[in-house]
Amino acid sequence: MSDLQALASQVKSAAKVLALTEATQKNNALHAIAKALRAGCTQILAANEADLENARQNGMSSAMLDRLKLNEARVDSMADGVEALCELPDPVGIELASFSRPNGLLIRKVSVPLGVVGIIYEARPNVTADAAAICLKSGNAVLLRGGKEAIHSNTAIVECMQKAIKTEGLPADCIGLVTDTTRASSEAMMRLNGYLDVLIPRGGAGLIRAVVQNATVPVIETGTGNCHIYVDKTADIDMAASITYNAKVSRPSVCNAAETLLVHSGIAERALPVIAKKLISGGVTLHTCARAQAILAGVCDTIPATESDWQTEYLDYEMAVKIVDSFAEAVAHIGQYGTSHSECIVTSDPARGARFQREVDAAAVYVNASTRFTDGGQFGFGAEIGISTQKLHARGPMGLRELTSYRYLIDGNGQIRE
Repeated sequence: MSDLQALASQVKSAAKVLALTEATQKNNALHAIAKALRAGCTQILAANEADLENARQNGMSSAMLDRLKLNEARVDSMADGVEALCELPDPVGIELASFSRPNGLLIRKVSVPLGVVGIIYEARPNVTADAAAICLKSGNAVLLRGGKEAIHSNTAIVECMQKAIKTEGLPADCIGLVTDTTRASSEAMMRLNGYLDVLIPRGGAGLIRAVVQNATVPVIETGTGNCHIYVDKTADIDMAASITYNAKVSRPSVCNAAETLLVHSGIAERALPVIAKKLISGGVTLHTCARAQAILAGVCDTIPATESDWQTEYLDYEMAVKIVDSFAEAVAHIGQYGTSHSECIVTSDPARGARFQREVDAAAVYVNASTRFTDGGQFGFGAEIGISTQKLHARGPMGLRELTSYRYLIDGNGQIRE
């Protein structure tokens, strides 16, 4: 048996224990994890600094360094997120439906954990704590495989969490970490049939595509976020500028950041210079179509957009800009280039907003609000394990309920089938 299979086997054994664990004990373990993260902050930050130094030497971009970086506030925020889960209802053991058959059988549909959740992700050490905590709360063991860029941070975080849950009587192997960060370990994890019940990739387009195309275990596809802001001809210009700035600049390296700005030609001459100036003040480079470039001549320097810009998830201080002549053209552009993640219209016409929500096929469709709200915490789900852009079995921010399945419990009094 390989080292990875041995680790997965230990996690699977722990999953059987965790599935039968009462809510109180799970919550006690979560409180212990939060306490351990805060107590271990110095150790975690020292490990993170080692990762950051390696990343700088390897030329990692500033936006990706921001993803990787931890500080006291971020560690405390991780602990807060773990504690917040304790306030949420336990998603396991909920009776989802109950009905009787004519033959007297009583059939109940009851929520149960998925089992062992595997997660392959990149340079975001906060995912380590978030994913482990949400899996624990939902009764699932987790096998984590982060990127090499964050291996020191991830190891320190997992060590804190494992020690914490052991103090509450749960197996340390409820949380497993793959420390081999080679491509071989990633590919092997995709084929852990019999050990993983589901595999969730979190990262860039290349990682997600590799998992979806090569995994033999069930996969929930979390999305690349080629998200759009469409400024309709009736939009409030100041609102459009504020929403676009927030959606792009507040944290450009995350999947719910906006990547393309579409502006209706009927408002472009007035709106685009205002929005562009605000974006430029935030350090954003604009890749513009010819019409947008002409409007912005003398306002700011831009880069001529190419076909690839409409397809790009920049994850950086860059944004594509296109003028469209109609609502239908905006929706068609989103349909062609969007990734079914998060899309927004800024409009003063409620009918246009409702039509946008009806016609745009995405996990989250906004009217007059930043795409940055596509987040488990912002939706009130607590920590999330990812944003699903597929339609089975979960879509959008995946919280506790999305990490459960169900089974049927049937009670009879001697019935046999004729």
